[in-house]
Amino acid sequence: MERNAKIYIAGHRGMVGSAVMRHLEKLGYTNFVYRTSAELDLRNQQAVADFFIKEKPDYVFLAAAKVGGIIANNTYRAEFIYDNLQIQNNIIHQSYLNGVKKLMFFGSSCIYPKLAEQPLKEESLLTGPLEPTNEPYAIAKIAGIKMCEAYREQYGCNFISVMPTNLYGLNDNYHPQNSHVLPALIRKFHEAKVNQTPFVDIWGTGTPRREFLFADDLADAAVFLMLNYHDKGFVNIGCGEDLSIKELAEIVQNIIGYKGELRFDSTKPDGTPRKLMSVEKLFSLGWKPKVNLEEGIGIAYRDFLERNI
Repeated sequence: MERNAKIYIAGHRGMVGSAVMRHLEKLGYTNFVYRTSAELDLRNQQAVADFFIKEKPDYVFLAAAKVGGIIANNTYRAEFIYDNLQIQNNIIHQSYLNGVKKLMFFGSSCIYPKLAEQPLKEESLLTGPLEPTNEPYAIAKIAGIKMCEAYREQYGCNFISVMPTNLYGLNDNYHPQNSHVLPALIRKFHEAKVNQTPFVDIWGTGTPRREFLFADDLADAAVFLMLNYHDKGFVNIGCGEDLSIKELAEIVQNIIGYKGELRFDSTKPDGTPRKLMSVEKLFSLGWKPKVNLEEGIGIAYRDFLERNI
């Protein structure tokens, strides 16, 4: 990827896209093209076509998506499948039509079957039923993977896909209803500390196990793969370690300094019992994460405070 190449980051203001841009800037890349969602509706086929014809990017990071936690995924099921399909269909197809040299599509660990063997290996895709609460989003992401593979096979496009584990970090979404578990916990504990609330309610039993990766580590891995990986099969991106939601809550509680009680609401859904990514393929290529969980949560919490959310 040449230093003067024109790079389009779709979703540049989100957690993933902004992390990718920061990492590329550190490496000396400066020729970026991007649009805010107000400037370009990625669901609009003609608008995306006009953008690609005008800008002619050399490389594309497709990090734009409609995302959210269990509540958002289960409530806005139609938007989660429609919006994501439209976004990726338009960008992938226009990348082909306009001669993009390489495209990276960001998927999600929720593409795997709910009860797939752990850790989740790339070969487990489409081997069983999905987790019902986020099935529309997962199906959209699976379609994106298959679309990249199809354009590679039919047209010879160098389009690759990566499947990040659960992410957190700078520019995360802390919305009370639509955020993922880790930012939701940061907000809950912070507000409980400020308001001196005697307890914090947490969805589910606390037993499901999850893996978390700092977004800047994801960006490091993504750029590493963009520079070094050119094969058909998608690649998991994670750290290879998981912990229970209860253990996660206790870490966040400690970092924020909340002294109250934790209450787990078992009437609320747990989601997938365990979701640990196999990172054997990625690690064998020579990449490893740099930021441990406690350090990363501390950075994320400082960002939360600085943004006055």
